[in-house]
Formats: sequence, C-alpha cells, structure tokens
Amino acid sequence: EVQLVESGGGLVQAGGSLRLSCAGSGFTFDDYAIGWFRQVPGKEREGVSCISFSDGKTIYADSVKGRFTISSDNAKNTVYLQMNSLKPEDTAVYYCAADLSGRTYYTGSYLSEGEYDYWGQGTQVTVSS
Repeated sequence: EVQLVESGGGLVQAGGSLRLSCAGSGFTFDDYAIGWFRQVPGKEREGVSCISFSDGKTIYADSVKGRFTISSDNAKNTVYLQMNSLKPEDTAVYYCAADLSGRTYYTGSYLSEGEYDYWGQGTQVTVSS
C-alpha cells in the first residue's frame, strides 16, 4: 500500500523557516516524481515544488523560487521542503504527492495536481505577520 505522511508544519513568524518532510512507503522512492502542493480554504490547490527522479529536475513555482528548496534522502524514503523567508501568504495546508506513473515526466506538467497518483494527508503551515 502506497502511503505518504507529511510532517514539520507549524506556526512561524514572517521571515522564519520551516522544513517539511514527506515520508513515503509502499513504493520505490526514486520512481518518477514527488511534488509539494498547498491549499488555502476556498482556493485551488497550488503546485509549489517538485523533484523529478526521472530527469533529475527540481521545479519551483515563481512564488517560492529562491526561498524554498526541495531535496530527497532516498535511503530514508523522504523528501524535504526547506522553506525560508516565509511570508504570511505562504500560510496553507501543504501536501506531498507521488507520481508513480511518469506523467509529470512525459507531460512536463510537474506542478499540475492531475499528474499525481497518491497524496498525503497534509500539514498546516501558518506564518504570522
């Protein structure tokens, strides 16, 4: 059974940092891609970052480029999202997702939620001003 479990969310002041973790099980962690998404109530889920094992790419949304860094420890089956210089507009529930079908690689739509097969339960990140 494929499972993804996020952790590391919390409350932080603007300008602070958090590191989110996404621990996966039930699949080979270097298959295709792992993405991070976020969602605010009443808004659509937004793609934040992706690490593509198929082609070695790391992809970031413009809104987080230069502030967030995605990385992986395949031995631990874990992907991290290091978030620095956090802003109040980064407040959201953050989800990690796994593309085990290769759609992100073949379509190039690394930050499109429709390309992902499995999702975690989410972790809340709140940035106070």
